Amino acid sequence: MDKYEHAYGAEQIQVLEGLEAVRKRPGMYIGSVSIRGLHHLVYEIVDNGVDEALAGYCKNINITIEPGNIICVEDDGRGIPIGKHPKTGISAAETVYTILHAGGKFGGDSGYKVSGGLHGVGASVVNALSEWTEVTIQRDGGIYIMKFNRGKTVEPLTRIGDSNKTGTKVRFLADSTIFETLDYDYEVLEKRFREIAFLTKGLRITIEDKRPIKTEDGEEKEEIRKGDFCFEGGLNSFVEYLNKNKEKIHPMPIYIEKDGEVPIEIAIQYTTAYSENIYTFVNNINTIEGGTHLEGFKRAVTKAFNDYARSHGILKEKDANLQGEDIREGMTAVISVKVKEPQFEGQTKTKLGNSNVTGIVATAVNDALSTFLEENPNVAKAILEKCISASRAREAARKARELVRKKNSMEGSTLPRKTCRL
Repeated sequence: MDKYEHAYGAEQIQVLEGLEAVRKRPGMYIGSVSIRGLHHLVYEIVDNGVDEALAGYCKNINITIEPGNIICVEDDGRGIPIGKHPKTGISAAETVYTILHAGGKFGGDSGYKVSGGLHGVGASVVNALSEWTEVTIQRDGGIYIMKFNRGKTVEPLTRIGDSNKTGTKVRFLADSTIFETLDYDYEVLEKRFREIAFLTKGLRITIEDKRPIKTEDGEEKEEIRKGDFCFEGGLNSFVEYLNKNKEKIHPMPIYIEKDGEVPIEIAIQYTTAYSENIYTFVNNINTIEGGTHLEGFKRAVTKAFNDYARSHGILKEKDANLQGEDIREGMTAVISVKVKEPQFEGQTKTKLGNSNVTGIVATAVNDALSTFLEENPNVAKAILEKCISASRAREAARKARELVRKKNSMEGSTLPRKTCRL
């Protein structure tokens, strides 16, 4: 084939307008077009309501899976602004749903301190990847509606009535020509929304699945599944939920909260289990690969317990320091930080990379935990007894491994020699 057979001139350079780029490469925006990407659409719309709650303007978010896999998300926040946008010439609400990187979360005086989601592309990406989207807004004394097909406006923002309420309702049907499946997994969504409710103290989230359930004989039956989550205890409630079937070393979780450049909220509770369970979140996003906030937490916990054990004679001068893994045995912890400009790294972009967060978290945890241990000596003693027991078990296991290796190497060196007969 001639190397010049394919023309490559100015006319071959494609310019994808509006939301075409999202439809062309959906994986760049939501990770995949599998069920995981499908769920991501719901999370993006819910995150907008959560951001309103974090800013202090939303108390309730209701999610409904309607028959036909239609999603409806309704919140009682301020409602998307409806005035004409100075740059686009269309309503601010339509701008948010049709233009990438349009939103109130890039600074200014919108009331958003931090936000989860895709930072200004969430709503427009959901719109682009849906067969249709319908948005209803209650704000400024009126009810407004706008409709879209595959990201394109088919009905601009129109006032349809009066209202003294505020909030936003979004209904959408994901595009079957893009996603591998449109069949949402109720359990996965329920778990995520319970998690968000734990992380956002006082926010009430409900989820309702109105799709008919198929029985074993192939028939359909009407059975609505519901979840209703609101936790005034926040992360303390989260840790207690995670430990509900475990034997606790101390009844109440250790709670740490610190405002400032990076707001921090942490709950810790020890059980008699042998494994550690630490969950980390940044702006309500589950950072499953950890990152700098986890690094700072681990560093501070190790230091605080060792310092306390030394100063109270629990560890003698000749004793080695307790290792981090010894101190974290049996620990259940939830770490939640709010970062204005989070930098995510790792294979799945779920590892926090902001270097300044390590020191901020380490200082806050060390100060709070040191104070707690001093004020609660009985809890400190019970936890340290477990830590020391873990340290002895680890040391015994190490010596046992060394003995086995030594024995194997000795046996290997005394193998009988092969004799050669003349």
